[in-house]
Amino acid sequence: MGDSSKKGNKTGFFDGVKIEFKKISWPDKTSIIRQTVAVVAISLVLGVIITILDFIVQYGVSFLTM
Repeated sequence: MGDSSKKGNKTGFFDGVKIEFKKISWPDKTSIIRQTVAVVAISLVLGVIITILDFIVQYGVSFLTM
């Protein structure tokens, strides 16, 4: 009873997904590389900043507890 309508909905859903995927404008290779480099560079800079702040706070806490 409900099986045929479920099958029709699944194929209709996947047909809709195919149509929507064709509408996507994918970035080119140079844009992806540039954005990846920016993300890695920002991550490294923030990692260094967090490490420096951690050492400063650790030194401050150890100074106060001595």
